[in-house]
Amino acid sequence: MTVHTTLDSPLGELLLIGDERADGTLALSSLSVPGQKGGAAVPADSRPDAAPFAEVVRQLGAYFVGDLRDFDLPLAPRGSAFQERIWAAIDEIPYGTTTTYGAIAERVGTSRAGVRAVGTAIGANPLLLIRPCHRVIGADGALRGYAGGLDRKEYLLDHEGALPARLR
Repeated sequence: MTVHTTLDSPLGELLLIGDERADGTLALSSLSVPGQKGGAAVPADSRPDAAPFAEVVRQLGAYFVGDLRDFDLPLAPRGSAFQERIWAAIDEIPYGTTTTYGAIAERVGTSRAGVRAVGTAIGANPLLLIRPCHRVIGADGALRGYAGGLDRKEYLLDHEGALPARLR
């Protein structure tokens, strides 16, 4: 059963969508922000229910007050095999650090010509914040593309102490 809820945050109202499992646990399939490019809409067959999201809400709250660096949640993203390879590489970017689109391409064995495809896959990340695509920046240190908006990317990098010095 698909369930959803919303949560107020420093990024605005977050829309959380998940798959409630038979054992009552939840696998988070989407976290999006208002105005997000390609952001999720509440599925027609979803029911509103905040209770299954208690652990997600707890961890997000801890992240926003600076007490959590790594999320530990069951996830159920839906993407192509290529997207999932890119997303797995993003999951490995440590808190408080950044990497580049080119470095991600290299990590997954994509040619330099494939950097654009890497950027597209990163932009399709359905789990903003949980899967830290905000930690991917341009080779020149510029904050490039973020489906949630560059102002949110800047906020998140600043929150994690990873905002490039020239942008502070």
